Amino acid sequence: MPNVALSSDLLYKLTKAELEFKQGQWQGPYITMMVTAQQTRDPRLAQRAAEMALAAKQGGEALAAIRLWRELAPNSDEANQYFLGFVVLTDDILETEPVFAQRLKDAKPAALPAAMFQTQQFLSRAKDKLMAFSILERLMAPYGATAEAHMVISQGAFSIGERDRAVREAQKALELKPDSELAVLSLAQVMDDADAIGKQLSAFLDKNPGALEVRSAYARLLVEQKQFEAGRQQFLLLQKAQPDNIVTMYALGIISLQLNDNAVAENYFKQFLAVLAANPDDDRDPSKVLMILSQMAEERGDVKGAIQWLDKIDGREPRAYYDARLRRAQLIARNGDLDGARKALAEIRSDDVNDQAQILLVDAQLLRDGGYTQTAFTVLDNALKRFPDSNELLYDHALAAEKLGRTDVMEASLRKVIAQAPDNQHAYNALGYSLAERNVRLPEAYALVEKALSIAPNDPFIMDSMGWVHFRLGQLGEAENLLRRAYALRSDPEIAVHLGEVLWQKGEKEDAQALWRAARAKDPGNDALKSTLARLNLSL
Repeated sequence: MPNVALSSDLLYKLTKAELEFKQGQWQGPYITMMVTAQQTRDPRLAQRAAEMALAAKQGGEALAAIRLWRELAPNSDEANQYFLGFVVLTDDILETEPVFAQRLKDAKPAALPAAMFQTQQFLSRAKDKLMAFSILERLMAPYGATAEAHMVISQGAFSIGERDRAVREAQKALELKPDSELAVLSLAQVMDDADAIGKQLSAFLDKNPGALEVRSAYARLLVEQKQFEAGRQQFLLLQKAQPDNIVTMYALGIISLQLNDNAVAENYFKQFLAVLAANPDDDRDPSKVLMILSQMAEERGDVKGAIQWLDKIDGREPRAYYDARLRRAQLIARNGDLDGARKALAEIRSDDVNDQAQILLVDAQLLRDGGYTQTAFTVLDNALKRFPDSNELLYDHALAAEKLGRTDVMEASLRKVIAQAPDNQHAYNALGYSLAERNVRLPEAYALVEKALSIAPNDPFIMDSMGWVHFRLGQLGEAENLLRRAYALRSDPEIAVHLGEVLWQKGEKEDAQALWRAARAKDPGNDALKSTLARLNLSL
C-alpha cells in the first residue's frame, strides 16, 4: 500500500463521499473515490469506487474502477477476480486471455487443477460462447498431459453443444487418470445414453469399489431408471461405508416406499431423524421426512400418530410449518373432532393472502364433509367478500350452492371461474355435469364437457361426465364406451354408479348390479348410489 498521510482534507472528502453514498447518491462519491485513488495510488479507494458503481448497477464505471484497481495492485488476486468476472460478460473477452494464462502459470502444482476449473467456470458466463471456448482451448493447450485439462475442455465443449468432442475429451481424461472419480463423472455427465452411462459407472466401481461419489451417482441413475432394487443395493453399500449419512438414509427410505416396504422405509426415516437430532449443528430441515412419516401413519389408519408426527414440525421453515398446521386440522376433523379442527384452523397465522384464502377454503370443506352444507356455504360466501377473485373459493362456493339447490348461484360462480381461468377444466366439467344431472340444456352441457375434455383428455372424471351427457341424450353406446374407459382408469364408485345405470337401461341388469355392489363395498354411504337405487326402486 502507498504511504500516504491521511490529511484532514482527505479524511473529509472520503467521509463526505461515504455519507452521500449511504443517502442514495453514487456519482459524486464514485468520482471522489476514483480521483483520490489516482492521486494517492491507493488501490483500496479504486476498489471502493468499483463497489459503489456495482451497487448502482453502472457497468461502465465499475469496469473503469476495476481497471484502475488492477493497475494499482497488479498482484491482487481479488482485483483480478473482479476483472475476469466482469470482462467475460462484455465484448472485450479477449482481454481476459493473458490474465487467465498468467494465473495458470503462477498456480502451484497442487492448485493448478482448481485454477483450470475456475477458468472454465469464468468463461462459461461469456456472451460469446464460441469465442470463450476458443480461448479455453488455447489456455489448456500447454497442459494437455493432465487429465484436468481434458475434463475442462470436455465441459466447455458440452456447454456449446459439441457432445461428441465432450465425450472424447472426457475419455482422454479417464485414460490419463483411470482411477479419477471426477474423470468418470465428467464422462457420465456428457454421455446421452443412460444404459451406457450405467455400464461405465459400474465398470469403474468394479475396479474402484471405494469410489463413493461414483457409487452415489450410479445409485441415483438406477433409481431414475426405476431399477429400484438395484438402486437400493448400491445405496446399502454407501450406507455400509458411511453409516450416519442421512442423505443415504433418506434415499433408502424413498426407495423402500417405492418397493412397498413400508416398515423398512419407516425405519430409515426414523434413523434419519435420530442422526439429525444427535448432530445439532446440522441445520438440515427434517420437515419433509416428518410429513412422509405422518402420511404413512395416516395411510395405515393411525390418525393420532399422523398428528403426532406433524406436531414435531417447527417453524424454522415457514412453508412446511404452514402445510403441517393445515394438514393437522384436516386430520383432527377426520378423527371426528370438527370443532377442534376448526379451532386448529383458526389458530394458523400467515401474511400470505393465498394462504388466508386457503384456510377459509379448508374450513368450508371440513364443514361440507361433516354434513354442514349451509354453514360451509356461508363460510365461502363470506370468504368471497374478502377474496372475490379466488378461483378455488368460487369453485367450492359453486359446489356448495348446488347442494343447496341454488343453481343460479352455482352457475354464476363457475362462469366467473371460466372467465378468469379459461383453461380451468374443472369449472367447465362441473357446470356441464350439473346441467346433465338436471337433464337441462343438454347441448350446452355437451359443449362444456367437450371443452373440459379438450383440456384434460385423459381425466376419468371428465370422461364420466361426458358419458353421463351421452346417457341423458339417449346415446347409450357412446355412454357405455366412455364410462368403461373412465372406470378402467379410475374405479371410482360414482363412475361405477353411472356405468351401472347405462347397463341397466341396456338390459344388462346383472352386470349393473355387480358394479353397484362394488361401489357400495368401496363407499357404503355414496349419495349417487343411494339416489340411483331409490329412483329405480331397487335394493342390492
